[in-house]
Formats: sequence, C-alpha cells, structure tokens
Amino acid sequence: MVELFETVEGEGTQAGYPTTFVRVFNCNLRCTWCDTPYSYAPAKPEFFATIAEIVAEVKRYGHPRICLTGGEPLIYGEKSLLLIEALAQLEEVVDIHIETNGAIHLAPFHAWREANPEWGQKVRFVLDYKLPASGEQDKMIEENFTFLRDTDEVKFVIADDTDFDVAVEVVRRRMERGVPLFSPVWESMPPARLVERMLAERLTQVKLNLQLHKVIWDPNARGV
Repeated sequence: MVELFETVEGEGTQAGYPTTFVRVFNCNLRCTWCDTPYSYAPAKPEFFATIAEIVAEVKRYGHPRICLTGGEPLIYGEKSLLLIEALAQLEEVVDIHIETNGAIHLAPFHAWREANPEWGQKVRFVLDYKLPASGEQDKMIEENFTFLRDTDEVKFVIADDTDFDVAVEVVRRRMERGVPLFSPVWESMPPARLVERMLAERLTQVKLNLQLHKVIWDPNARGV
C-alpha cells in the first residue's frame, strides 16, 4: 500500500465529492508525465495491509464514494478483485471508481461486475488511455473499450497537439460507451489551449478534466 486518506475527488464525473482514496503500490507502466512516482519501484511500499484492514479504515472514514487508485490498482489480479468485492459489499458505499491504466485486461473485472449486479453496479472503471507523449501507448489493450458501460470514464492525458489528435481519433473510432475526459499536462498543454482545440473540433460530448487537488493544494502534496 501507498496511502489511504480522505479528501475531495479531484477529477472526472465525481469531482468535488468527499471521497476515500485507496492507493495501492506498484505499476506496470512508466509514463513520462506520471505524478505519482512514489507509487512504484524503485520506491518502496509505505505499509502492508490485509483486505480486512483496508475495509476497516474505509469504514472509519464513512464516505459513500471510494477511489481505488495506484500505481495500478488492478495489477494484483484476483487479490485486486477480492478487495473490490469487499469494498462493494459495504452498505454505505454507492460508488467505487477504479483508476486503471489501460494496460490491464478488464475482462475478469467486467465478468465479476456482470455476475454480481447488486455490487457491480457500484463499480466503475476510469480507463486512463495512454497517448504518444506518455511513451506507453503501445501497451494499451484496445479490447478494454468493449467492457465499458455508460457510467464508466475514459481519461486522456494530453501533453501536446499530437496527443490531442490521437485522443480525438480514439474517441471517434473506439468509444461507444463511457464519458471521455480530456486532461491537460499543464506544462506543455495549457488548459486554455486544450479548450480552444476542443471547441474547434466540436467535441460536445467530451468533458474537460482539470485536477482540482492541484488547484487547492500544492501540486506535489500527497495525501490530499
């Protein structure tokens, strides 16, 4: 584990809601613009916890929304699924959004969601589709788009105009379900520039996705 804390959700369709964040350790990608390098090697886990211990801490915070993130929260396969199931069984929880990096196959997690509708309806994927500037686009599993629901989200972190053009192509070619989110890398794609391009392309169903936590707190602050 890396950290477990309460804050407001900074991104996506749930932005602004008080949320419990569960950040697990390790990732199978190394994106050039990653803002959580402390969540994978050569960094070390901050602590170890059983599923029961994680659930107990989530219950202590008591928020109905949970963000399961990383690193890559689905990297542990069956163990990741057991954690999701345990969290989904909490009566007070209404939304568990899983920030997954697009390089983990969603098939088994989709199958569980379909087989367990009472709990599965609480669980949403936030698929972070990697674009050229990330250095990891070749790792993307295109089939993952087939497992999305309308309530899921697809996040595109856009560092430059090439990234933007690729993101638009993917949205138009691959996305049949889910909410597309365009997130600027502020250092190289100013938000105003991104909005300008979104309007020019008439992307009426794409949502601009700014990271609220980096506006409220220091961009390098942890546990917020």
